[in-house]
Amino acid sequence: MTAERAPMRPTRDPRVTLDDLVEVLLNKGAVLHLDLIVAVADIPLIGVSLRAAVAGMETMLEYGMMRHWDEATRAWAERSVARRALDLREGERLLHRAGGGHLLTEGVYRGWRPGTVHVTDQRIVVLRAEPREVLWQADLAAVRAVRMTPERTVGGEERLRLELTLADGARELLSAREPEALHEVLTRACAGNLAPALPFGHAPAREEDPALAEGHLWYEEQRRSGPLWRGGRARLTEDRLTWKSPVDARPALVLRTADITGARRLPGHGPAGEGSVLGLRTATGDEVRLAADDPAAWIRRLDAARPVGAAG
Repeated sequence: MTAERAPMRPTRDPRVTLDDLVEVLLNKGAVLHLDLIVAVADIPLIGVSLRAAVAGMETMLEYGMMRHWDEATRAWAERSVARRALDLREGERLLHRAGGGHLLTEGVYRGWRPGTVHVTDQRIVVLRAEPREVLWQADLAAVRAVRMTPERTVGGEERLRLELTLADGARELLSAREPEALHEVLTRACAGNLAPALPFGHAPAREEDPALAEGHLWYEEQRRSGPLWRGGRARLTEDRLTWKSPVDARPALVLRTADITGARRLPGHGPAGEGSVLGLRTATGDEVRLAADDPAAWIRRLDAARPVGAAG
């Protein structure tokens, strides 16, 4: 049972100020019932019957009033802001807007430039408001892969970033306040032109799938400070290869076997010694680097798991 609000009473208290009136209107509201007759020489000419509710928007929405107006106005304001900020093209529609940034790489310089990430149905734009500048943009038609990748910040915190692979082979790194939401929007918007990608932490291998091979492997993660080898457990099924560190909540690597175009042993020294590094070529042109105590055995297992007819 909800408590009833105390009714408001008329007052002539001279201490009541305009601030008090505004506070009452915003917090509680007022209902006006007005019947007015305008007469000339005792002859009624004009009649006014007025029923009005005056309250703050929060109170209005709480009681279900003007909800449609509020939603329509918010949508209009968002379109208006986007049109002014982005110079939207004819027929272009804003899909997503969130705080984030773009990693600028010029020679030896690498630095994050904060701004706002806008995704429309035609392009993705990272915009800085003051001073106004488009930090980076690309047409969605040029995006070939979208994946989340971890990065360790200067303070030691690990954060998820979005790596975009473009048609010309360029790779761009974006940050976002909610990277999972941005990843989902971009994946949907670019669905028609995405090549098979390397998703981060998505669609782990189903436990009911029988494992063709399981064992300890090292995975080379790409981080801002440079590549880092991490030890963990790999699981190979007929459908995919996953790798997960003991401290990870979800697999850091999920790679479909159909997307592996080749597996080879790389020269050089790895965590397990000389010649222990494996290079897995993928359909996107990436190369995933793993290391094993028995690299030759893992190459045989990976070759056997790849679908018949896959490129070698």
